[in-house]
Amino acid sequence: MRDLLFEIGMEEIPAGFLQPALTQLQDRFTAKAAELNFGHGVVKVMGTPRRLALIVYDVEEKQRDTVEELLGPAKKAAFDGEGKPTRALEGFARSKGAAVSDLRPVETPKGEYMMLVREVKGTDTASLLPGVLHNLILELSFPKSMRWGNNRQSFARPIQWLVALFGEEILHLSHEGIESSNTSIGHRFLDKRSIVIRDAAHYEQQLGDHYVMVDSVKRRSQVVAEIKRAVAESKELQDGTVAIDEGLVDTVTNLVEMPFGVCGVFDEKFLQLPAEVLITSMREHQKYFPVMNSSGKLLPGFVAVNNTKVIDTDITRKGHQRVLRARLEDALFFFNSDRENRLESHVANLHGIIFQAKLGTMLEKKDRLVKLAKILADKIDPGLAEDSCRAALLCKADLLSNMVGEFPTLQGIMGGAYALHDGEKEPVATAIVEHYMPKRAGAEIPATDVGAILALADRFDTLAGCFGIGQVPSGTADPFGLRRITLAILNIIQGKGYSLSLRELIHKALALYGDKVDGGHDTVAAVLNFVKARFANDCVSRGYQAEAVDAATSVNFDDVNECLQRINAMMQIRKEPAFKVLSASYKRIRNIIKDNRNVEIDPALFADGAESRLYELFLEVRQEMENLVAAREYVKALEVMLRMKEPVDNFFDKVMVMAEDAAIRQNRLNLLTALGDLILQIGDISRFQET
Repeated sequence: MRDLLFEIGMEEIPAGFLQPALTQLQDRFTAKAAELNFGHGVVKVMGTPRRLALIVYDVEEKQRDTVEELLGPAKKAAFDGEGKPTRALEGFARSKGAAVSDLRPVETPKGEYMMLVREVKGTDTASLLPGVLHNLILELSFPKSMRWGNNRQSFARPIQWLVALFGEEILHLSHEGIESSNTSIGHRFLDKRSIVIRDAAHYEQQLGDHYVMVDSVKRRSQVVAEIKRAVAESKELQDGTVAIDEGLVDTVTNLVEMPFGVCGVFDEKFLQLPAEVLITSMREHQKYFPVMNSSGKLLPGFVAVNNTKVIDTDITRKGHQRVLRARLEDALFFFNSDRENRLESHVANLHGIIFQAKLGTMLEKKDRLVKLAKILADKIDPGLAEDSCRAALLCKADLLSNMVGEFPTLQGIMGGAYALHDGEKEPVATAIVEHYMPKRAGAEIPATDVGAILALADRFDTLAGCFGIGQVPSGTADPFGLRRITLAILNIIQGKGYSLSLRELIHKALALYGDKVDGGHDTVAAVLNFVKARFANDCVSRGYQAEAVDAATSVNFDDVNECLQRINAMMQIRKEPAFKVLSASYKRIRNIIKDNRNVEIDPALFADGAESRLYELFLEVRQEMENLVAAREYVKALEVMLRMKEPVDNFFDKVMVMAEDAAIRQNRLNLLTALGDLILQIGDISRFQET
């Protein structure tokens, strides 16, 4: 067995292209090895902006031997009347390089056929690998590719060299005039010399000797270490610590082959900018890391990670400082010019921003948000209505600010800052910031109720409007992010513990659009079913039993937290032995009553004591359950319901439901229907599987 090394050397590719390409290399090689039937050990991928590397340990020297079964003509067509081979049989044998005597008759579902069974010896792996590796190049896909020169094949960036080694043997392959070899190239600036790679085992070390840290995991650790070192060695920021943004660390890791940290400073006048503005200016455009003190307050400093080591770091530092200063001067100019006018002055101009072509402008959306915020506040806390409506009026105004025009990710944040500057109430300013929360799955929800009310109003408006014009997600297509919006709605309602009717809110959100949308019953039902599906998926992903979720949502889904309470209650009561029996009995009840919905019961028609006892207990349990369900004491309600187990069993043992007398039969069906309706107040327990 030998180790395989394959390196694709190229011009620097974008940071976001690197990891997906390495994943493709690993997955596709593994698939091809399985297809060609040769074994191997661990598959490892490494890469930098200038190279994609694949190392496969312990590759077998040969394909494994296989047994081929080749089906030929039917036996009746293989021999003539005298039992001699026909031309069809002879032709099949000849095409496979075999003699007629090598074939044997076999039984198949279509009858008796002739078959050639032969052992195929494995080919030397070294002869297969060049084709495998070349196909890896051809099959790699990128978000954007390019062709250069006279090349026919596209790639992320021009390929400059190929290394292909099987042990110490060079595997010869050619791609667009580039021949594979054992020669790689060092760091573009620090060591441009060619490197004769000995084998896979020495690959990483040899590149390291030429200032290339090819293992991205190790390089990432080194990036973090360089950031911390640069701050620790800074005279101006000795007490500072770096605010590590994991996403930015990943990006920077894929921008350098060898990281070198440099710490710089900027004028303290820029600290009057909101912290988010400074961080965004540093992160988005320059890929710089901000520096903070022990209290988490921004200091006038940053760390840049370079791909080169210089003799005089002061020159590099001043270069970074000069570039950042220009960015911050622009940001400060935008900030000051925006504050010359009140945030409210921008509201009327929202008519110039289209929310959605069929749904109108952002000004119209603002009007709906004010009304929806009032509706939500009246249900959650009427005392919040004034602040909620004021926040709804202002929440989209910062879209017309210079700062958000330059940094779109600051929408909401700038609105909150400008609102405070204008003297708006703090809850109003905070809500403007929070109404974009949560920004992604698992992110923080609004901390304040006013912020949560505005966040819900914004999302219900978008969700209802898109469904109202038929813009419904299908498959992976979800251009308006309605799945994400719905999950945010659910997370906010659950996190804040609100008791809200989804059906009512969806209906009112649609009504606010007027004749722009189809706000009928079918649209309301479609939106509610969409939310229910997301709720069920989210619950199961968080560890709730799928059967309990199905049981609860199948009978009623309107109040998210009420539904969660029923799910939790069924998960808890399911542990009781009696629950399994009652669940089986309820399945039987459903099968018997079918479509019967009549629940009028006449005790005078009871013909058996088991009926009377079941009815008496039913009345007692119904009263207790109604009180407990009204108080949302679902566990206790289910415990009361479990008392029905033995009477129900006894009823089925003693009573023939389908009696010959039509009146008695109908009365018994009505009793079972009423009992089933009692159970359905909490959930359809027939959805639980027997275990």
